[in-house]
Amino acid sequence: MNDAQTDKRTTVLTLLTFLVILSITSAIAHFAIVELVPTSLYVGTLMMMPTVSAFLTLKLRGRKISDLPWRWGSHGANWAGYLIPVLYVAIGYGIIWMTGLGGFGNLETISAWSQQLGLPDAPAFLVIALMVVLMAIVQFAKSLGTIAGEEIGWRGFFAWELRKLVSFNATCLISGGIWAIWHYPIIIAYGGGNTVFQLICFTVMIIAMTVIMTYYTFRSRSVWPAIMFHGAHNIYIQKIFTPLTVETSSTALWTDEYGLMIPIVVSLIALVYWQRARKAGL
Repeated sequence: MNDAQTDKRTTVLTLLTFLVILSITSAIAHFAIVELVPTSLYVGTLMMMPTVSAFLTLKLRGRKISDLPWRWGSHGANWAGYLIPVLYVAIGYGIIWMTGLGGFGNLETISAWSQQLGLPDAPAFLVIALMVVLMAIVQFAKSLGTIAGEEIGWRGFFAWELRKLVSFNATCLISGGIWAIWHYPIIIAYGGGNTVFQLICFTVMIIAMTVIMTYYTFRSRSVWPAIMFHGAHNIYIQKIFTPLTVETSSTALWTDEYGLMIPIVVSLIALVYWQRARKAGL
């Protein structure tokens, strides 16, 4: 067996070790979420499992955790990681609001926000503006721990190992597909709509996101752009734009992570980064 074959066999064993450990550790967290209660503590536990699995894999394979791409990287890549989700979520929901697929300014959300802020008599525009700022900065910072728990495992470890065996395109498709499937138990249990439709939309969105995050991870040789991207995606969809949307008869078909709009918009952006990756030789 030559050196190339040995290296390939080593990488395959490393990937299989990671996936086996991840399957076991995630199954425990999935059980707690699905069979007990979907508390944030159990969800946070699940989100930490990719990194825990990556660390255990490195330990078992005799490698150093310090070898992961921890460094801060470029400010430009990190800012792009944060701002790109803001762009595609704003475009997607802007289209939804302008076309009547959903309305803007959910009064229940605004009322709940005004109570949380201790400003029950404040005008709606002030409540929205203040809450968006606090979500975008404070809530984002609070979420970084669990977000890093996913991204260190997926982009910081798994994507780099895969790239030793396959092309950039295949790395994105495989890692994105597995990342999507990893979420399936929760979507199936709590999606509340047409499960097959939701799984398809979610999978397309996740793979498109993976293309962009993997591009910036490889270009900057840092996991931080992916952490920034993932955190911003969650905040702007789950905490800001979806709660602000007034539901109509067709809203569920288009909004959130399980509707059509976000997968369409982020996929168009991902095509740009797919071409950039090709030109950069990633």
